[in-house]
Amino acid sequence: MKRRSFLELVGLGAAGVCAVPVARALGGASRTEPAPDALPGKRWAMVVDERKCLTRDGCKACTEACHRGHNVPAMKDPRHEVKWIWKEQLADVFPERVTPYTPAAVKALPTMVLCNHCDNPPCVRVCPTQATWKRADGIVMMDEHRCIGCRYCITACPYGARSFNFEDPRPSIPGELADYPTRTRGVVEKCTFCTERLAVGKRPLCVEACEGIGCGALVFGDASDPGSPVSALLRSTDVTRRKPELGTSPHVFYVLRG
Repeated sequence: MKRRSFLELVGLGAAGVCAVPVARALGGASRTEPAPDALPGKRWAMVVDERKCLTRDGCKACTEACHRGHNVPAMKDPRHEVKWIWKEQLADVFPERVTPYTPAAVKALPTMVLCNHCDNPPCVRVCPTQATWKRADGIVMMDEHRCIGCRYCITACPYGARSFNFEDPRPSIPGELADYPTRTRGVVEKCTFCTERLAVGKRPLCVEACEGIGCGALVFGDASDPGSPVSALLRSTDVTRRKPELGTSPHVFYVLRG
């Protein structure tokens, strides 16, 4: 038998062997359409009402709910801290609103921060592996399996919304593991607006936790829907965004005190 004929015969045999299991796998594969109970939304957004948030001195309900539900580690070394949602001083979040005459107490007001899920996210543009990308509904995602740890996205993000795992985070996860994938050393992670919950008809953990204590400082919904609570709030209230002059078009909005 000639070499060419032998290779053709082997190729046909392999195709025959693989055809049945491949066909079965494809036939049983799940479809990619959204689940029937998924929350519909064309452009997800969040409004942080600092007027309400400031009435809860020292409150960490949203942070604790988010970090517990997403297996965010509590690193002992503060230089390796991993955060999805947290608070910083007003002077650091909105430096343009601070003048030499701003009272020190106002500068130090705790202000909620998280990923801004920008319309024009610079983190997406610089990622060499497409480990971070923007969904059609505006949510900026992270695929930790594709992340190579170059940290270009951290450098590009003007809001400091991403964390890098300098060490294995799993030993530092407090309490029992939640039903959410854990990460590994050398990858970036951040807030995803709880896409895993949106897919089953639930709202982000931080929003539910905030409402659960009677605060209601976090309002989440579809900004493209005129009838949604978040859309009504954006139309009726004087809101601001972080560093809008950069052209990133953040979709986390703030209602500031005064």
